[in-house]
Amino acid sequence: MSHSPKYLSPISPGYSWYEDTVGERPEYPPLDGDVTADVVIIGGGFTGLSAAAHLARAGTSVVLIEEHRFGDGASGRNGGQMGTGQREWAEDTEAALGFTRAKALFDLAEEAKSHLLSFAQSNGIDIDFMPGQLSVAHKPRYVRHYREHAEVMATRYGYPHISFMDQKETAERLGSTHYYGGIRDTGTGHIHPLKLLVGTAEVAAAAGARLHEKTRANGITSQGGKVRVTTARGTIAASKALIAVNAYNEKLEPITSAHVMPIGSFIGATPPLGDDSPILPGFESVDDSRFVVRYFRRSKDGRLLFGGREIYAPGDPKDLHGPIRRQIIEVYPQLKDVELTHTWGGYVGITMPRTPFVREVMPNVISVGGYSGHGVMLSNFVGKLFAETVLGNRERLKLFEELKIPPFPGGTKLRTPLLFLALNWYALRDRF
Repeated sequence: MSHSPKYLSPISPGYSWYEDTVGERPEYPPLDGDVTADVVIIGGGFTGLSAAAHLARAGTSVVLIEEHRFGDGASGRNGGQMGTGQREWAEDTEAALGFTRAKALFDLAEEAKSHLLSFAQSNGIDIDFMPGQLSVAHKPRYVRHYREHAEVMATRYGYPHISFMDQKETAERLGSTHYYGGIRDTGTGHIHPLKLLVGTAEVAAAAGARLHEKTRANGITSQGGKVRVTTARGTIAASKALIAVNAYNEKLEPITSAHVMPIGSFIGATPPLGDDSPILPGFESVDDSRFVVRYFRRSKDGRLLFGGREIYAPGDPKDLHGPIRRQIIEVYPQLKDVELTHTWGGYVGITMPRTPFVREVMPNVISVGGYSGHGVMLSNFVGKLFAETVLGNRERLKLFEELKIPPFPGGTKLRTPLLFLALNWYALRDRF
């Protein structure tokens, strides 16, 4: 393992504040030669590295490959917000699937939250955890839903940490009059995602997982109880495989790419605002009610990290800085003269219903992705659930496998332009 100077990701634009503050990132060597293992994992984000750590600790031999560097995708560049429950509110899941399944999925997500925090703590990974999350309404007519949600969570789902905020309290906690009300969740918080990712890789390596960066999977086959993954400089033979590349599937495996779509999301960081700043004085994270969601938070050193600026077209935008600054000023006019120290982006995987895609796509090969903006909490835990599956207990992973995830319409040729149209329509609706 060696260390190198400043590195710019070839798949994600910009240099992030996370990269600037994580310290030296360990490097792992490319695969060189043919190897065998019990399990092969493709993808060095939260899901893959968590699975590798749990499997290696259980004595399973694991080889993990990543085309670029660990954390180049969404796992190392996201908004750092954990949230509560699944991406969809529990009462909406209940309307579709019934109370029993909705409650089981909610409880699983709550376990994912406590697992993330205890994994970091027990392994000595400082993830800059900061408590509290505000979810806020950008239109008056949405406020009633937030009030009802707080009630449902306490009474039906046994989650007492959410309280309703009226417009006055919302303005005080945000330091902005841009929103009309919302909820405050004291049972969750936000983290420095790249610190968690780097730490998880170190745990996996220390447990004996063989980790390889800059190693692209060129193909995967499964025949006669053996899975083979080919790379430019060697083949990995294993009994089982996990595909955990999320938004970066491209042409590796067609079933996943039909169900998981990449969308770009971008973040800007201000200089530290000072302890006396009225902006988010409680240092909570925030997400709003837009379909094209805006998400922002105060970092441990007092910066505003502001995310939004989603794009639904192929290719990276030429200007990250301008659109993010405009969104910040819309919410916080008092920051109109504040410069951004960092702007960066990346791609998250979404599914049509915004629930994770988990499926056995060929014999002994499970593919996972499409956390739809809720991946900080869920992806690490799904990695653990995959490890449980390999070790003989598939029951908990089945809760995700059984979710009905339709493919995006339009096939490979039309799905991107169709999604572009649909999501821009939603973005337009957010404004009126």
